[in-house]
Amino acid sequence: MSQKLASLNNLQQRIIVGVLGATLFIGGILYSEWTYFALFLGLTLLGILEFYRLVAAQGIKPHRGVGLTLGCLIYVSVFVVEKKFVAPEILYLLPPTLFMVPVLELYRKHAQPFTNIAFTMLGALYIGVPFGLLHLLGYLQGDYSWQPILGALLLIWASDTGAYAFGKSFGKHKLLPRVSPGKTWEGWAGGVLTAVGVAYVLSMFFPDLELYQWIGTAIIISVFGVLGDLVESMLKRSLGVKDSGTLLPGHGGILDRFDSLLLAIPFIVAFLKIF
Repeated sequence: MSQKLASLNNLQQRIIVGVLGATLFIGGILYSEWTYFALFLGLTLLGILEFYRLVAAQGIKPHRGVGLTLGCLIYVSVFVVEKKFVAPEILYLLPPTLFMVPVLELYRKHAQPFTNIAFTMLGALYIGVPFGLLHLLGYLQGDYSWQPILGALLLIWASDTGAYAFGKSFGKHKLLPRVSPGKTWEGWAGGVLTAVGVAYVLSMFFPDLELYQWIGTAIIISVFGVLGDLVESMLKRSLGVKDSGTLLPGHGGILDRFDSLLLAIPFIVAFLKIF
């Protein structure tokens, strides 16, 4: 399968992998809370590993074992608390795990120990916290519901598609050329309009959220989704790489595909919990 994909051009790879990936994600989210849980647990672990592999190319030596443990602990702890399997006090295990990183660095000989410490913590938190917070969307009303999670993904895809189409057709004014030369203000505006339009449609078929909540979520995704993309572009530029990985032919790595979601989730959760 991988050899056949490699023989196709980039656009063909993107289409095939995109369709297969969307089918997997939609099916996993819809089928049950456990397939959803397993799907995003895998993404959490792969994303952290990909982050550490990126920074290791620059001579940084993150504590992979502790970082993976911390990211996994964040993800699993929030889930079991939302499921009411355990008391919220289990979350107090997170700070001690986090601060094991500087303790372990004491026993390594490296010229920049706090660089290792910082990137170990950053990798676990940058990926583990947003995917952990995703459970708060799934259990927004007490029991598991796929609607807020799937709706957020659909809004991100709508925003990306609208931004690409409008940017190709009308893009003239660069959004932030220093970080991402291809993005334009016209593309961003098209992404906002597309996401808001899809949010209106979602409100008719996904009644878990009110219309104003779907529209608010769409606006948050349109703003912080593109900022997440820019943050990841800034990371790749600082490390001198084009893609975060090669796991997804035609799409790059986990961080390339989920950078928008990672930054948007905390703001979506805050908005829906407050309003």
